[in-house]
Amino acid sequence: MKVMDYILKNIKDGPIHMSLIDPDEQPPEVAGRMAKIIEESGSHAIMVGGSTGIVKEELDSTVKAIKDKTDLPVILFPVSAGAISQYVDAIYFMSMLNSTDLKKVVGEQVKGAPYIKKARIEPLSMAYLIVEPGMTVGEVGEARVIPRDQPEMAVNYGLAAQYFGMNLLYLEAGSGAPSPVPPEMIKAVKSELNIPLIVGGGIREEEQARELVEAGADVLVTGTVLEESAELKEKMEGLISAIRK
Repeated sequence: MKVMDYILKNIKDGPIHMSLIDPDEQPPEVAGRMAKIIEESGSHAIMVGGSTGIVKEELDSTVKAIKDKTDLPVILFPVSAGAISQYVDAIYFMSMLNSTDLKKVVGEQVKGAPYIKKARIEPLSMAYLIVEPGMTVGEVGEARVIPRDQPEMAVNYGLAAQYFGMNLLYLEAGSGAPSPVPPEMIKAVKSELNIPLIVGGGIREEEQARELVEAGADVLVTGTVLEESAELKEKMEGLISAIRK
């Protein structure tokens, strides 16, 4: 089954969870052990990527270690065209629509497209929007962040993405953000769009996760909490239970 079909099939039954593993944060063997726990906890897919430069060799080793320990789909969350792993099941072919750097909007995508085709990686067309505060990804992406009190701006970007024919919309508050994307913004976007809505950044507690899916998020992504939790399985099970309840 294609990864996009897998995502659509699962969100028909309600909101789902995806985990984000940053290759820079731990050795490949540790990432593999994390992946096993993630699968056992009920997460639906594993994203691999980060906000800063990733060495391709480390990326490949991490992806292979993850796939050795889990049958979950592995989706690349790319930093640039220079760091694409042939071992992933799919890649977010994403455009940071509110970046002031044209490379983040379409430049890196043009560079990476031939390799993606050659490697036969499934591309998942996605609009990527950075919401205040944005954190490191907002700085690196030179984003004109969407203010938290302006949900209509997120709606307008989202509609543009949908009309461009993109299949997914990702609202990102930034890794390590003090708080997630506002529920009011999620609700506004979801009420106007027909494509699946992914939300990430700043999600640490079960109550937050539940509030975001009740607002309309189809997919919640957690990453930093995986790195910070001493009891990873317990934390993951709590978050995923809150999402799927």
